[in-house]
Amino acid sequence: MEHTRIKELLNSEEFGKEIVVKGWVRTFRNNQFIAINDGSSINNIQAVVDFENTPEEILKRITTGSAVRVKGLLTESQGKGQRVEIQATDVSVIGDSDPEKYPLQPKKHSLEFLREIAHLRVRTGTFNAIFKVRNALSFAIHKFFQEHDFVYFHSPIITGSDAEGAGEMFRVTTLDPINPPLTEDGKVDFKEDFFGKSTNLTVSGQLEGELAALAFGNIYTFGPTFRAENSNTTRHLAEFWMIEPEMAFYELEDNMDLAEDLLKYVIKYALESCPEEIEFLKNRLLEEEKSKPQAERSELNLVEKLNFVLENNFERLTYTEAVNILKASKPNQKKQFKYLIEGWGADLQSEHERYLVEKHFKKPVILTDYPREIKSFYMKQNEVDSEGRHTVRAMDILFPGIGEMVGGSQREENLEKLLARMAEVGIEPEEIEWFLDTRRFGSVPHSGFGVGFERLVLFTTGMTNIRDVIPFPRTPKNAEF
Repeated sequence: MEHTRIKELLNSEEFGKEIVVKGWVRTFRNNQFIAINDGSSINNIQAVVDFENTPEEILKRITTGSAVRVKGLLTESQGKGQRVEIQATDVSVIGDSDPEKYPLQPKKHSLEFLREIAHLRVRTGTFNAIFKVRNALSFAIHKFFQEHDFVYFHSPIITGSDAEGAGEMFRVTTLDPINPPLTEDGKVDFKEDFFGKSTNLTVSGQLEGELAALAFGNIYTFGPTFRAENSNTTRHLAEFWMIEPEMAFYELEDNMDLAEDLLKYVIKYALESCPEEIEFLKNRLLEEEKSKPQAERSELNLVEKLNFVLENNFERLTYTEAVNILKASKPNQKKQFKYLIEGWGADLQSEHERYLVEKHFKKPVILTDYPREIKSFYMKQNEVDSEGRHTVRAMDILFPGIGEMVGGSQREENLEKLLARMAEVGIEPEEIEWFLDTRRFGSVPHSGFGVGFERLVLFTTGMTNIRDVIPFPRTPKNAEF
């Protein structure tokens, strides 16, 4: 007899029907009530065991974490807390779980403890909900771009270039770490390495994405990226996923429109396809916030916060306008910001971004036209303004509770300007001749942006630590499982 998924049974009206479920035991009470979960839903189904007619050796093996097969009749529940239950006629144990050793006993566990057992935390209700939402967001990203006739383009994981110029990259090598081949001047000889040159794990698929955009028109990449930044914070991972679309013939305005449409589409999709999971995560967050002082609690619950993004047009303003608002703001005047805004040219911190979104505009914000000095070399340069300030056609989208959700720009399509900017920041043209060819042969205005996928999942689930929204987090001194 085929087994039925629990999610289906919880919504079923077919009372009296004989069914089979297979899953893992969450709890077993009074030798009579088994709460079973098979991963299809965050909710369990209760099986009522006729313990007088069930062999003692079977009852003994029904422990938290064990896998069971239950055959019985689907009935309307007599007890509180569930609509349906199974009157079990046959129970067998598929896989035992030693209750003395199984770490997920039926009690509340801290997220810190669960991170240490990340291979088992996926069996909890919280992580079932988080990764169902992650799954829905992944699917929605592909759905959005496919509906808009974008080509999904696979950029390489191993690269010989540092796209962002950030420099913090993981080296890929097969050379002997103790005794590597050396050049005449005593440096490691990467000509002897696997690829015949020094290679790294990618920090971005953008540069390769630009090559593809100038062939297909509109493309997107969605894959893992790596950064060897020694940051032990709730916002940083060494391995994370990026969504990076690149569009030919798009200018800054088109870029902003696309990014706003994408974010609204995927959040709406998650709300519609994971209502139970998001409701569960909303309640989890409300519970967690009870321990915080009133001033630190969110004004909006999780569902309200997601609808806040869907229901508002994102406020668009220039970096210069934002700096003027921040300079005059109360927290800046009263020196409450950790980093005070002294004037134009300051790199905005998360606290400033959140002030603009949460306190000033009370809606998501898109900042544009940043100072050239704090942005990457490939961004399109604006005409110098009346005060002699150099800006670039960048755009960052800021979200409540997160700060920067998207970073993007119109790209510099003029070869001379690009080469001049590269010289200023010290990038050798020889390193990226292939990239410069896009400006030599049929160059066009084009734009793109990057969305840190884990940040998006963090926002949509209401979690506060990025290590809790990727199955096996990779962080400094931590690469378990």
